Amino acid sequence: TLGVASGWLGGRWDNLLMRLVDVVYAFPSFLFFIILVSALGSTGFGRLLSGLVLLFVAFAITGWTGMARLVRGQVLSLRHKEFIEAARSVGVPTSRIVLRHILPNSLAPIIVSVTFGIPAYILAEAALSYLGIGIQPPTASWGNMVNEFKGLIDLNPWFVLMPAALIAFIMLAFTFLGDGLRDALDPQMGK
Repeated sequence: TLGVASGWLGGRWDNLLMRLVDVVYAFPSFLFFIILVSALGSTGFGRLLSGLVLLFVAFAITGWTGMARLVRGQVLSLRHKEFIEAARSVGVPTSRIVLRHILPNSLAPIIVSVTFGIPAYILAEAALSYLGIGIQPPTASWGNMVNEFKGLIDLNPWFVLMPAALIAFIMLAFTFLGDGLRDALDPQMGK
């Protein structure tokens, strides 16, 4: 919503909203995760679903900035296209132009961006769980498994290597999915 508003309104609003995005974007995400989980982890909200809800809230607070910039860029590139100008000239309301023309034409890069962002969140969750401030046991997490069995790496390395390999494989799978979606949804990339 912020990216659409910024790109569509332009001018001072665009500048103001993008400076807000810059302020949030400038703060290191992983440090924010650690601070938020450390501060609220022992509260009732922090223990909800073994810390999973708090982790998702932390990801949501820091993860929207890249998407806002992407959507803003899409809106800026589309708002002066012929089909948008034609809709304006026949009196189509702004809300309908945004909902029927701008957003559907912006979906392909958004979907690709989300599939490329998922591996980063998987790695962040695993790292936080490994450090003991992510998802709390008894809820299963690959980061928890690596942390729990790190003392057994000399005796039975598979206990550590399997969860670590699964983290790497799932990250690689989402990266390939994003790459395939980018190729399928943006035919100009191949040219």
